[in-house]
Amino acid sequence: MTPLEHLKKHGDRILSELIEFARIPTISTDPAHRQDMLRGAEWVAARLRRSGPIEVRSLPCDGHPVVYGEWLGAAAAPTLLVYGHYDVQPPDPVERWQSEPFAPEQRDGRLYGRGVSDNKGPMLIPVAVAEAFFATRGALPLNVKFLFEGEEEIGSRSLEPVVAANATLLRADVVLSADGAMWRSDEPSITVASRGVVAVEFSVTGANRNLHSGRYGGSIPNALHAMAELVSSLHAPDGRVAVAGFYDDVVELAEADRRAIASLPFDEARFLRDAGLSSGFGEPGYSTLERQWTRPTLELNGMWGGYEGPGSQTVTPNEAHAKVSCRLVPDQHPDTIRDLVVRHLETHLPAGVTLTVRGARHAAMPYRIPPDHPGLATARRVLEEVYRKKPFAVRMGSTLPVSELVKRLLGIDTVFFSFSTADEDFHSPNEFFRVNRLHEGLEAWARYWEAYGAR
Repeated sequence: MTPLEHLKKHGDRILSELIEFARIPTISTDPAHRQDMLRGAEWVAARLRRSGPIEVRSLPCDGHPVVYGEWLGAAAAPTLLVYGHYDVQPPDPVERWQSEPFAPEQRDGRLYGRGVSDNKGPMLIPVAVAEAFFATRGALPLNVKFLFEGEEEIGSRSLEPVVAANATLLRADVVLSADGAMWRSDEPSITVASRGVVAVEFSVTGANRNLHSGRYGGSIPNALHAMAELVSSLHAPDGRVAVAGFYDDVVELAEADRRAIASLPFDEARFLRDAGLSSGFGEPGYSTLERQWTRPTLELNGMWGGYEGPGSQTVTPNEAHAKVSCRLVPDQHPDTIRDLVVRHLETHLPAGVTLTVRGARHAAMPYRIPPDHPGLATARRVLEEVYRKKPFAVRMGSTLPVSELVKRLLGIDTVFFSFSTADEDFHSPNEFFRVNRLHEGLEAWARYWEAYGAR
């Protein structure tokens, strides 16, 4: 039996393992789920050990566990560092899910549940592929190191010190990432670049408590009014970010790159329709794909304060809170952009309220793989074998912190090789993973290991 035949035979079991894995609510941002994060890490470590003679351990870390595994029995072959993450986003708003977010359910060829697409389904694929090679050949076609973290959804806060402290241990020829979704479900694609990110959480405070709107309204600052005024100042009416200096370090896209993006088969009307919209919005002078992939953004992610219960409570709120995040492009630096945003908030703060900036650092740099990288060439060949058509070269509007991190600290590049797709509602209610993509990913990863090991 070949590894591919083994994977096909055991496809249903692998899917059931994904269901078991996705039942664990590994929500890294919520301290209430600390024990679930430990359970998730233990599940990953146990599954790696069941795959074969892989040396598995946890790397010392101040945050959620980092699971490491290695098999280095192919002396003359290259070494891959396989990356994935087992943490997930919160399921909120829970009432908008059609099924329980942590009780995965199959419907119409899809598996619904939080984390099944981002990133538990894709990261289970290389673990199952390792098992298939060990079961059929007793060895892998190349050396493989596994690095599975539990903080990607909060900016991989602990990953930099872990990588820095284990630089020799993690040395490899290339990172093959199970994270980083393909562009579309109907076309194979290879992602060549991703944006960076920085997030800021802040509050405004007026009076020392919520006050009666009849007695105090109209005579004291309303914190929610002040917050609305403050966040609206972050953008110009045409959609450009109004923060002074925000665009100063942006490298403009080359005309050849603009033409390449324009040549992609993108149906903007369909894109908007899928989001329930009839028209788009954004920075003028750029196409939708250019805005998504190559331009920086500032988004208001949440804003709250005052009374939020049923019915009404006629108060003048004394506090309001907001979270914003910026997606970054070359050569923007997260710390510089954060400082610019905070300075804008300070200088545009309405009278009568004070500003407090809080929250742990959530930041990552943008990344782009060299176009002639051999790992990228292997990915192109493998995807063409699996899908019988050439993959498109696309970019990713989201962020994968590990890519820039390993480039800076280890000097190695990252090939994005995920088999989730951008429409699978990760970070939203009703996240799903197409079951056929699980099987396609299993085949592709097995082919990739064979091809790259034969270099």
